[in-house]
Amino acid sequence: MVAVISKPDTQRKLEILSTDAQYDLACACGTNENDRRRRGREDKWIYPVTLPNGGRSVLFKTLISNVCTNDCKYCPLRADRDVRRCTLSEEETVETFLDYFNRREVFGLFLTSGVLGTADATMERLNRVARILRYKRGFRGYIHLKIIPGAGAAAVEEAVSLSTAVSLNIETPGAGHLARLSSRKRFIEDIVEPIKLISRLTGRGNRYERVKQTTQFVVGAAGETDSEIVRYMWGLYDRLHLKRIYFSAYQKGLGDAPMDGHEGRSADDAFTREHRLYQVDFLMRKYGFTGSDICFDRSGNLSPDVDPKEHWALLHPEFYPLDVNKASRYELLRVPGLGEITVNRILEQRRACRIGGIEALGRPSLRLQKACGYLRFR
Repeated sequence: MVAVISKPDTQRKLEILSTDAQYDLACACGTNENDRRRRGREDKWIYPVTLPNGGRSVLFKTLISNVCTNDCKYCPLRADRDVRRCTLSEEETVETFLDYFNRREVFGLFLTSGVLGTADATMERLNRVARILRYKRGFRGYIHLKIIPGAGAAAVEEAVSLSTAVSLNIETPGAGHLARLSSRKRFIEDIVEPIKLISRLTGRGNRYERVKQTTQFVVGAAGETDSEIVRYMWGLYDRLHLKRIYFSAYQKGLGDAPMDGHEGRSADDAFTREHRLYQVDFLMRKYGFTGSDICFDRSGNLSPDVDPKEHWALLHPEFYPLDVNKASRYELLRVPGLGEITVNRILEQRRACRIGGIEALGRPSLRLQKACGYLRFR
């Protein structure tokens, strides 16, 4: 009996590649219901994005190819894994995306790929799709291109010139950890230097200032601690001015990563750790926290039981209670239970009259009750 293996058509390739694209989260946070990725029509992955005006829409996201020459131990698509491989042509990618876009089902495109041959060859495929969309099809909307580690400066700059946003995943906090996951990627040359180049190209006053740069850590695969990740996070925000940092909890069974010190953790533990890092990220971007403000346990990890903001408060009793009628915005944002909306309400209300009690801040809630213990009203 002769078995016939059919060549997958465009539809089947998209089903495979759009599903495999789930492992790169650099365009979606996943910390609340609005931000979580979800499956769209015909099994394609649809991802949320925040629009410039503050509204929300969704991106069409796919790999160009799940063929990959890299050996990243955390990745289900690495070179030695037995998975069905396929590759989209540039024309297939363009036509499928525009089909979704013209039906107003998506706002823009997130395009990534496994490494097909070399980093530069793969980058050329990604850039070619963007060139066709921009110059031949007149598309002026949102394009997020994944930068392939090891791509040359010219390919990186062209990607930046064609994109609304770009991302190159840093993956681990340092060369030592990356070496445990891949024998082919070089941390400084292939990852850090291109990230620095993008920062220079997109810095304030530069030609591509409008382009946003993001990155992603794979959490737990290489035995790194949270304190190591946070140190790199702060450097990426403070010195290189990245727009966002994302985190992907490594799930045992998807790869063969070392996971030293984390082998006994459950999937829930891994996602709790991911969630805590997203909370730290929010404190840095929105609440004025720095890397040195984040507190860890003796093992160098974030507490699984107490969120990072409350942990700081518990270790700094001298900072409280704060006079709700005199404290600055910066100080009020350090109060557990108070978010940006409530702090803005406090600042607005006290311009008109003195705030006499917690009831003036909104409906009774557990968060306000928590905040009450850190505030003084008279």
